[in-house]
Amino acid sequence: MDDPVAESPQARADRRLVEMLQELRVLQTGVQIVFAFLLGVAFAPRFAELDYARQDLYVVVLLLTVVAAAVLATPVALHRGLYRHPKRTRIVKVSARIAQVGLILLAMALSGAVLLVLAVVLGFPLAIPITAVIALLFGGLWFLLPWLVRRGVPDEG
Repeated sequence: MDDPVAESPQARADRRLVEMLQELRVLQTGVQIVFAFLLGVAFAPRFAELDYARQDLYVVVLLLTVVAAAVLATPVALHRGLYRHPKRTRIVKVSARIAQVGLILLAMALSGAVLLVLAVVLGFPLAIPITAVIALLFGGLWFLLPWLVRRGVPDEG
């Protein structure tokens, strides 16, 4: 928890920004792995055998992954471009919002990649409900759980 006495607002903003950038580095690795997988898929021999729906899904997932990578890298670019800027608190707030958008895009890209693979392996009728559960899992763990914790639910004391 932040201690307002021990840390100036500038020092707190600096620390929060460094922590966020470290978290984004971890996410970037995951995005890069998914992107590499997707690039390889297009050159696999069976790719040409996919119907238009699966090829269209592939294109959407590929683009979601690229956009997620760009959005998740934006706070890093802000940090570099505005290094030593006096309004670091504002940079942290903007970067946090951008990171949230990036998480949404990443969840969509990962869910889409699951849908793509499952649609090829199991067919769309089974792939869609399984992917819906995966998407709900992302929503619950990445967005609902932090919101509940922020509100004090579950509250331990």
